[in-house]
Amino acid sequence: MPYMTLPRGLSIVFLLLAVYCALDPFEHSPIAGFPDFEVHKVDVPAWSEVPTDRDKDNSLQKSELLFVNQVQGPESIAFDPLGRGPYTGVADGRILFWNGQSWTDFAYTSPNRSELCNLKASASPLSYVETEHICGRPLGLKFDKKTGDLYIADAYFGLMKVGPQGGLATSLATEAEGVPLKFTNDVDIDTEGNLYFTDSSTNYQRRNFIQLVFSGEGSGRVLKYDPATKETTVLLRDVQFPNGISLSKDGSFFVFSEGMIGRLRKYWLKGVKAGTSEILAILPGFPDNVRVNGNGDFWVAIPCRRNMYSYLNALYPKMRKVILKLPIPTRIQYMIQIGGRFRAVVVKYSPEGKLLQILEDSEGKVVKSVSEVEEKDGKLWMGSVLMPFMAVYNLT
Repeated sequence: MPYMTLPRGLSIVFLLLAVYCALDPFEHSPIAGFPDFEVHKVDVPAWSEVPTDRDKDNSLQKSELLFVNQVQGPESIAFDPLGRGPYTGVADGRILFWNGQSWTDFAYTSPNRSELCNLKASASPLSYVETEHICGRPLGLKFDKKTGDLYIADAYFGLMKVGPQGGLATSLATEAEGVPLKFTNDVDIDTEGNLYFTDSSTNYQRRNFIQLVFSGEGSGRVLKYDPATKETTVLLRDVQFPNGISLSKDGSFFVFSEGMIGRLRKYWLKGVKAGTSEILAILPGFPDNVRVNGNGDFWVAIPCRRNMYSYLNALYPKMRKVILKLPIPTRIQYMIQIGGRFRAVVVKYSPEGKLLQILEDSEGKVVKSVSEVEEKDGKLWMGSVLMPFMAVYNLT
């Protein structure tokens, strides 16, 4: 009978769709090509504990965009001891210096640079992902105010240093306790020259950042490098995506961001609590870098706010894996994870963890994403690993 053909046809369509989703023949799934991929529960705070504060004025929309298409993916921003700069690491593996008139090459981290690393026409911050392991990917930058040396957290080449004249950076650490640094992310330096830095994962490299986020795995480490002994010590292990790190103004502790959980954690270096850590703040979103300002407060860059979808995905890893197996392209899966679009948030916290200020662009009209916030002379300098520009917001 003709009326019987419609249900039968639909059944065939659904069967074919199920087979297609199960087999993913074109490997559209974010976890295609990762046969050992596993999912883990993320230790997110209760939804009721998440801050609800918002910047109703969308203040970041008043920011000025600088160097559009001149810098691809400026993750970290630094100024040298003489106040010159900014300096920033970009997607093709170079560290650039703004001399007041133009960008010049200052340093690079890879000894293996070749024509693969050359500037590409119509490039974007994602144009160099496939060659990052060859060309280098400098992320966190920090100057030694005494010597003028620049310390670099390169995602692939580990902890590095370059002198005030620039050039090829020198390797300081590529492993800790026999375990290679897989995803070196950020760095800071104390007054004695000790370096504190993060290794976001011992399983995933930066070019597999999406798979790291979706896995929820907790193999990250927070480390210390002693320049006198040249030894690297693991201070904290089994951390879910440790990202930015910044010493307090008095050097008694450092703060680091837990990118997957959405928290700031404080690690004590001095006093009766030395060697212990505690939660400093639960954040409204998932943080990248953190930087102390002249008053001792901490600016935190948040590329995206939390949403209920990512919250449930964090709590229920089996459900997350089923969704990830669907033949939905990685970019779409990621955009759903972050709430559908880029929208930057920057927040300032006191050393005690009190929320002092929040600035955002909830519509993503001007500052679409942010990886770091550096306060200098009454202005916030913002970079993003995903954007081809810097943004500057006037605080006064």
